[in-house]
Amino acid sequence: MPSVDVVDETFLAVPPARVAPVFADPAAWRRFWPDLECEVITDRGDEGVRWTVGGALTGSMEVWLEPMLDGTCLHYFLRADPVGPDGRPAPLTGRRAARERRRRQHRAKRIAFALKSHLEDGRPPGEAP
Repeated sequence: MPSVDVVDETFLAVPPARVAPVFADPAAWRRFWPDLECEVITDRGDEGVRWTVGGALTGSMEVWLEPMLDGTCLHYFLRADPVGPDGRPAPLTGRRAARERRRRQHRAKRIAFALKSHLEDGRPPGEAP
């Protein structure tokens, strides 16, 4: 199992077709994950994207956009290990692994909440899109 295993879900009150273009844009990847090099494995359109990641971590990452109610459940997965000085995976253990997982979890939630704020554009709860 990778030492960095992050799973996150956030509801956005907009349809997947509004969220998908954000994750389809390679310029956004650099903003969201500046220390990761993303390469698309599968572009699933309005259902999201799967990547292999390199750079600070090596492994896989996925954004799955699930239609839910009148919006989207944004599922985020990151499964990777840090890269050592020799360029090979260097799994973390103990507190260092926990600290890195927390850091990546917080980053995922900041991205999701920023998208929620931007894409919902002040839509009050319960109001139709």
